[in-house]
Amino acid sequence: MTVLIAFFANVLVAVAKSVAAVMTGSASMLAEAAHSWSDAGNEVFLIIADKRSVKPRDERHPLGYGREAYVWSMIAAFGIFTVGAAVSVMHGVQELANPGPVEAPGVAYAVLGIAFVLEGISFTQAALQIRRRARQVAVSPLRMLFGSSDATLRAVVFEDFAALIGLVIAAGSIGLHQLTGNAVWDAVGSIAIGVLLGVVALVLIERNRHFLVGAASSASLRNQVGRRLLAQPEIERVTYLHLEYVGPVRLFLVAEVDLVGNAVEDDVATRLRRIEYALEQHEQIAEAVLSLSVSDEASLRFDT
Repeated sequence: MTVLIAFFANVLVAVAKSVAAVMTGSASMLAEAAHSWSDAGNEVFLIIADKRSVKPRDERHPLGYGREAYVWSMIAAFGIFTVGAAVSVMHGVQELANPGPVEAPGVAYAVLGIAFVLEGISFTQAALQIRRRARQVAVSPLRMLFGSSDATLRAVVFEDFAALIGLVIAAGSIGLHQLTGNAVWDAVGSIAIGVLLGVVALVLIERNRHFLVGAASSASLRNQVGRRLLAQPEIERVTYLHLEYVGPVRLFLVAEVDLVGNAVEDDVATRLRRIEYALEQHEQIAEAVLSLSVSDEASLRFDT
């Protein structure tokens, strides 16, 4: 739902900015139009990411298709860089060499104001979702934003935030052009918007790369899962725990545990599989694999 809201908002804003760019001749407005069109195209990739990442696992993908989200989100991030950033910077540089006046600035301000409201609605929706998730795991919203395994939600937040900053830059550059009579300010605004988009793209690319290569969970989530293991009545202690993201909010769990008592081998295997099944009922656990601890291995501690 968050991605769909962002998509429709970007399409409406992109059309309005394109019309305003033609009417005003503003380099900053053209950069903002390119920004919104690239964002709208990127939302398509994010929708694909959401759809493909929830496909059920099969023989070819025993841990599911969750990492598809990071692949398509990275493609979307490259889109921001190549389309939005490159077009904005290149056009700004061209305008620096041959600056032209901004006509009908009132039209530009009206479109930028409407766009700010629409982008603000989309950003608020995504930010509230980040805050809800942050409260659930008792971390700050900023830490949740950068550390969340939900690539599409992070992309929407960053894109919408960059859009709001870009609108302020565009309005400021047009305003400075009016105040000083120097058209260079409008060209500088276009370049600044391109640089902003480039920075956002690089951050998103890095975050997706982090999860694609097999990111470990945070310390707080590790403690949470460890306590959940120890809460199982048949587990006495845990000596090894490996958690790896295999998709948005989906974990592959491997642990070595010491069971209560000294049951025979067949009984132990049955008990382990029963515990694995219980763990896999949690929405975050894609698969759990448990094995027995060696008696002299140290127990792990999981802080509250």
